[in-house]
Amino acid sequence: MVAPPDNDVLWARALHVKHNGSPALTGVSLGVREGEILAVNGPRGSGKTTLLQCLSGQLLPQQGEVWFNSTPVHTMGPLVRERLRRDRFGWIDPEPHLVPELTAWENVALPLMLRGASHRVSKPAAQEWLDRLDIGDCARKRPHALLQAERQRVAIARALVTTPHVLFADEPTAPLHRADRAHVLRTLTTAARSHGITVVLATHDPEVATLADRTVALLDGRRVNTVHLPSGDGGTGSSGTSGTGGSTPAARSGGGLGAPGTSRPAGNGGTVGASPGTRPNGASGASGATEASGGVRAAGSSSGAGATTGSGAAGATGAAAGPTTADATVSRTSRAPDPTGTHQAP
Repeated sequence: MVAPPDNDVLWARALHVKHNGSPALTGVSLGVREGEILAVNGPRGSGKTTLLQCLSGQLLPQQGEVWFNSTPVHTMGPLVRERLRRDRFGWIDPEPHLVPELTAWENVALPLMLRGASHRVSKPAAQEWLDRLDIGDCARKRPHALLQAERQRVAIARALVTTPHVLFADEPTAPLHRADRAHVLRTLTTAARSHGITVVLATHDPEVATLADRTVALLDGRRVNTVHLPSGDGGTGSSGTSGTGGSTPAARSGGGLGAPGTSRPAGNGGTVGASPGTRPNGASGASGATEASGGVRAAGSSSGAGATTGSGAAGATGAAAGPTTADATVSRTSRAPDPTGTHQAP
C-alpha cells in the first residue's frame, strides 16, 4: 500500500469498478489538493458519477485505493464511511432529493440537526444559505410547492450549510436554466473559496468546467488528456481527443471526424473535395474528384503532404475521372513549343 502525497486531501490510485460486468472505471488515478475546485468532465456514461461515489466512500472499488487526509477510505467499514460522509463531506445530486414532510429551511438544517446542533443554531444558518441562493422567501414552503429550480437550490444550500471539508457535486446545475445556472455556480464557487472547501465537480458542460481550478477528463471509464464535449448550441468541441492508447488529432467539420492523422478544413455538411475544374497553384486533384464524409483523397490526387487512400472515399479517381496532376504536367511539357523548330507533335 502506497501512502498518498501530503498535499492531497483526496487521492485515488488505479480504481477499477464494474457495473453488471461492464467496466465503469478502468485504472483511474487522481489527486485533489486542499481547497481546490476540480472539474471531472466527459460525456454521459463516461464514469464521472462512479468516480465521485468512490472518492466519497459511497462505493467501494473492486480494485484500487482511495485516501482522505492520509486515511484509507477503501478499508473502512460501512458505519465508519457513513460517519465520514455525514461529518466531513457534502453531496449534491443532479436531482434534488428532499424530505417531502419538511419545509425548505428544515431540509437545509437537517444535516446540522443530525450532528446535534440545536434548533436555535440550525434555523438561522439554514436561512442564511437560502438567502444567499435567492430563495429566502421559500423557507416555509414544502418541496411540492417549489419549482424544480428552487428545489435544487434548497439541495445545494443543504450541502453547504455544514461547511463540509469536501463537497461532491454531481451535475449540480443540470435542472437549472442558463441564467439560474450562472448564479448558482457563482455562489457555490465563491462559498467554496471563501470557506476553504474542496470541491469535486462532475459535469458534461464545458462552461461549468471553466470555473474550476483544474480539469480531469474521463472517456469510457478511462482518464484521458482531452475530451470533446458538446457545446451549448449543439456543436462540437475543437480540441483533439487523447486516450491511453495514444493521440489522434482531428479537426471537426460539420460534426464529422476526419481520418486519423489528417487535418480537414471546415466544409459544408462534413464533405470536403476539390471544386470541379479548379487547379489552385497548378497542382489540384483530378477534375470532379470528391471526398465522402469521413474519407480521404484517392491515390494519384495531390491534396497536401501525406494524402492517403481511405477505404470509405467516394467519387471517381485516377484516369477515369480525368488526368491526375502528374499526367497533366507531362502532357503540358510534351506540348511545349520547341525553340529549335525541329520538334513535331506525335
